[in-house]
Amino acid sequence: MKIDLFYELAVPAHLGRSEAQVYHETLDELSLADALGFHGAWLVEHHFMREYSHSSAPEVFLAAASQRTQHLRLGHAVVVLPYNHVVRVAERVAALDILSQGRLELGVGRGFSPKEYALFGSQMADSRLHMQEGLQILRQAGGPAFSHQGKIYQFENLDILPKPVQHPHPPLWTAAVSPATFQWAAQEGIGVLSGPFKPWFMIKQDLRAYKKSWEKQHGSGPLLAGQNNGFAMTIGCLCLEDAAEARRLAEGFTWYYQRLLDQTRPVLAQLRESYEYYHRLGFLEPLLRRGLNLRLLESMGMVVVGDPDTCRKKLSRYARAGVDRLILAVGAGMVPSAVTRRSLQLLAEEVIPALSPPDSH
Repeated sequence: MKIDLFYELAVPAHLGRSEAQVYHETLDELSLADALGFHGAWLVEHHFMREYSHSSAPEVFLAAASQRTQHLRLGHAVVVLPYNHVVRVAERVAALDILSQGRLELGVGRGFSPKEYALFGSQMADSRLHMQEGLQILRQAGGPAFSHQGKIYQFENLDILPKPVQHPHPPLWTAAVSPATFQWAAQEGIGVLSGPFKPWFMIKQDLRAYKKSWEKQHGSGPLLAGQNNGFAMTIGCLCLEDAAEARRLAEGFTWYYQRLLDQTRPVLAQLRESYEYYHRLGFLEPLLRRGLNLRLLESMGMVVVGDPDTCRKKLSRYARAGVDRLILAVGAGMVPSAVTRRSLQLLAEEVIPALSPPDSH
């Protein structure tokens, strides 16, 4: 199991950090993570989510990160295809792959915010069509000129420039929530990014379904030749020498996860075509009413907090279950950068060696 990092670029008012401070401190953390041997880091695309996420231009941030790191894989988690013209996405992806010398990983998704859909002029009902056509185009963009005639995009003999370093394209992933998406991703031969708001008992079901569909479609091999993907899941994590200090600081995770659940409230509140699965996540509604706490998040396998020995034991269950990539929101933007850096150091030195093979880069 490979260990990556996850960033929303959260700017919670109660911590007193400015946007600029969060951006520059996060770049410093990625530079440290690179030196410590973490496998990768992922950055989201969100819009108009004050405090929760100020990551509206992840491709710009990743370009900066590419110049501050040498080995760290750099991931979009995810580019929302209904908001972005896929040809522009292909161009930016190739530029980032060049700047990072072939370290980019591309996650794509449908998005979930009605406000974002309305502003960017897209229809949620067309989201799956955007994904299907977008994936076809992204897979061909690194080759010679090609044509595409679909319902969303139509063009003839288009040569998309520049071309990515990785051939035929950077590893492809998709955000996945509904069971149908996990099966679709396995059939397409791309990785899935699961979490961070689903409990472990549900993710285990998704993991089994994805692996079963993958084997049915592609055989018993874990990955397609030349691809660096599989099943990834995101959880919150804080590892410190003093377990009591870790738990005290990690109480801030409740703010992060409550805001995350609040973002899904518009989708939960009304039936929207092609997003019906959200309405079957019945466990979310009681949480939205009752509120969250650290113990509940831990019991659902959504966060791991404690000293190195505790974190090692708790994180190992994901490896045993067959998770290929564990993406850790270390501190989740809810602690000072100095604390996050301490946690990164401990994880790299005392936890990850037990979870990740030595040749994980």
